[in-house]
Amino acid sequence: MQQRPECTYMLDKLRDDLPKHLKYHTLGHTLDVYSRAEAIAKAEGLNGRMLDLLLVAAVYHDAGYLHQRVEHENRSCTIVREVLPGYGYPEKEIEEICRIIMATQLPQNPGSLAEQIICDADLDYLGRDDFFTTGEGLYYEMLHDGVVANENEWDAIQVKFLENHRFFTPTSIALRSAKKQDNLNRLKARLQ
Repeated sequence: MQQRPECTYMLDKLRDDLPKHLKYHTLGHTLDVYSRAEAIAKAEGLNGRMLDLLLVAAVYHDAGYLHQRVEHENRSCTIVREVLPGYGYPEKEIEEICRIIMATQLPQNPGSLAEQIICDADLDYLGRDDFFTTGEGLYYEMLHDGVVANENEWDAIQVKFLENHRFFTPTSIALRSAKKQDNLNRLKARLQ
């Protein structure tokens, strides 16, 4: 990761100030999204200033969790609008970063390539070997917040989510679709 002061600032805040009950929306998740966004962008040919804005958006996309879970993307954009002018970002670039962040809001409906990339990076784990261990962190968050009552309910939600989810970039479709289907099949088997 490039050492941009605006990114270091937010990564330090996430490390130090995220609520302790968060087991999925952690600094590790943000770093994973950054890393996957960078890799997908390279494969998709996104570069230059738009790549820079995408990577800043990846660092800030869950910053709203410092304050709230519901509509955290809106809060992330509020933080972006408060913080990034101090690092010399013009309003046009700040609004582009916010558009990229808002694309991660569920259900995802990205427009630009940068928005597609962040959506795929944010949910990359759906098509990986670490799906179940990563998802366990999200389960504990949802249990804490009273969104689910038990693992069976959680598995049912995950099945529905995976059935409705799609990757957007050719890179993620090629790299993650087969394993995502495998993870879905394993979930369905667990529910029976």
